[in-house]
Amino acid sequence: MTILVLIIYFFYSSWLQDSYALERMKMVEKQIKARGVVSESVLNAMRTVPRHEFVPPDRAKYAYNDYPLAIGYGQTISQPYIVAYMTEALNLEKEDVILEVGTGSGYQAAVLAELVKEVHTIEIIRPLGERAKVTLSALGYKNVHVYIGDGYNGIKSKAPFDAIMVTAGAEKVPPPLIEQLNEGGRMIIPVGTVNDVQYLLLIKKNKGKITRKTLLPVRFVPFTREKE
Repeated sequence: MTILVLIIYFFYSSWLQDSYALERMKMVEKQIKARGVVSESVLNAMRTVPRHEFVPPDRAKYAYNDYPLAIGYGQTISQPYIVAYMTEALNLEKEDVILEVGTGSGYQAAVLAELVKEVHTIEIIRPLGERAKVTLSALGYKNVHVYIGDGYNGIKSKAPFDAIMVTAGAEKVPPPLIEQLNEGGRMIIPVGTVNDVQYLLLIKKNKGKITRKTLLPVRFVPFTREKE
């Protein structure tokens, strides 16, 4: 009986994983490519990373749907299209070292890790950061380093960064993040007040000059700071 149960469990697990793989393919075709994301490396990353592993078990069946999902502590895992769009906007290269501010579930960090040399990601809510660290480790992402702390200040000891991604809505761009951008570096960040429209900004540093480009309206959870 025990052997039979193990066999059934094995085939059920295999079927479930195949089912999720199919859902990822559909997600990429219908939600991401259809909206104009064209980078094949980004599309492959979205096809590869098991999004269902980064959400609470009771929400795994919704993991590939076209909307954000709550992950606890008032935080969310972003809509798949937004993850892909922000990733593509950074124009990443294989040898890049990245800073992500707002680890959350760890999903965005995993997508970035498929594309670059190293990802440093910082989360202010300790239980989320610790959970993300466990998930990323279990999935074999050795090039992702999770830190607990206030992302407003970045991670100076690991700077400069070739690209920075902020996954929470800030009222203004944190100056320490600008300072930690490498020459030729790019940053993408949602900016705006909590109760108003936020806009994704693409910021570039070139020969010390900072340029900003407004991309599209978005809605992110607020940028959380440590209390003084």
